[in-house]
Amino acid sequence: MKSPKPTLEHCPCESGKPYAACCGPYHQGVPAPAAEALMRSRYTAYVLELESYLLTTWHPDTRPTALNLAEEPPVKWLGLQVKHAEITGETTAKVEFVARYKIGSKAEKMHEISQFMRVNEKWYYLEAT
Repeated sequence: MKSPKPTLEHCPCESGKPYAACCGPYHQGVPAPAAEALMRSRYTAYVLELESYLLTTWHPDTRPTALNLAEEPPVKWLGLQVKHAEITGETTAKVEFVARYKIGSKAEKMHEISQFMRVNEKWYYLEAT
């Protein structure tokens, strides 16, 4: 597992904040206060290849045993745009986003609506729809 890069001037989640004032604390164990913050921190974890964080923040009911972040050819994450975030219930939320990435020389984009669940005051990624 790679360790977070706390000297990043701009957080990869494109919040406009430095990494240390944005996703960095979540990667160090501070719980994300909302589903959108968790989604942004998970995107940044993909950029930084923080597999342990991704698995830890994945709800146990849907969590895979491992992720293959060291794919060949490697994925280069290019940007994130949050379209919409919404609380859908007392302990549920959804976040719609578009993530741009490149595999080899081919540019792609992923448009997803992620479902999140709060358990004991902590948000978890549940699934994508």
